[in-house]
Amino acid sequence: MKPLNGINVVEFAGIGPAPFACMLLSQMGAHVTRIARPNQVVSMGTQATLVGREIIEIDLKSETGMKEVRRRISQAHVLVEGFRPGVMERLGLGPEACFSLRPSLVYGRMTGWGQSGPMSSMAGHDINFIAITGALAAIGEAGRKPAIPSNLVGDLGGGALYLALGIVAALVDARVSGRGRIVDAAIVDGTLSMLTGAFGILAATGARNERGTSLLNGGVPWYDTYETADGGYMALGAIEPEFYRCFCQQAGLEPEWIAAQHEEARWPALRARLTKLFRSRTRDEWAVCFDGTDSCCVPVLSLDEAAEHPHLQARGVFHFTDGQPRPAPAPRFLDYSS
Repeated sequence: MKPLNGINVVEFAGIGPAPFACMLLSQMGAHVTRIARPNQVVSMGTQATLVGREIIEIDLKSETGMKEVRRRISQAHVLVEGFRPGVMERLGLGPEACFSLRPSLVYGRMTGWGQSGPMSSMAGHDINFIAITGALAAIGEAGRKPAIPSNLVGDLGGGALYLALGIVAALVDARVSGRGRIVDAAIVDGTLSMLTGAFGILAATGARNERGTSLLNGGVPWYDTYETADGGYMALGAIEPEFYRCFCQQAGLEPEWIAAQHEEARWPALRARLTKLFRSRTRDEWAVCFDGTDSCCVPVLSLDEAAEHPHLQARGVFHFTDGQPRPAPAPRFLDYSS
């Protein structure tokens, strides 16, 4: 039994974070019915998230189609839509209309800019949404243009995960109170929520989280990536002194550099030393060197390499379909037994 068994979700077909959030709900046991337009084209990225769905094509411009949609909403616990503000209202499927069909309905709305505000009706994509939050400005090397983090920060992190969390929270409330709720999930809101720590540091110290200047974005030599002899990369994250010391000892670094971890004046020299050091061996040689230690140093892997990594294989993190890896559902739910 999965935690969302018995929950029925009606999803209006779209792209980006809403389908991903519905994938998570489905993996947790919910029955998701995706309502798509006839002959609607789906991108490969979205297609990969549609596992476990019932997909039906309905013409929302026909009375027969709308009657079927209303019937399904009346039997649903959750509705999810990812259109621009006002689209569902124009279809006659806004929150007021849907709550009249099911008062305890959780109405999940996914947008980039939010349901309100001067930019709410504008088009946009992940890169645009995270740009105005301050997140994009902090990603990349100092002195270079911002690096684009795929769509992990905005669409998936600030969007889909916050939508799914909001829906689950509203379901808990609906079960107790019998009252439905609108979950207004906006990528800009979720991304800013993830920046809570950065804004706290800004308030306390004035540090603006600029590219390559802070602890977690490449501003220190012992939290960075380094190229290896074969053109691969290692990811070093030895923040704590005991882990940094372990790294230095495993790597054969001269003892003088252990004491230099927090001597900022020596960081350029330390970074240069680490750059030279990592280029002395291949990525796989370094991986063996640090494996099983507290050095906080691991190889940077590609997607296909990740599927072959011993730890991830031991965890059963991937399922294979026709020989192709597919990430398993997360998180895991384990029954407790005494």
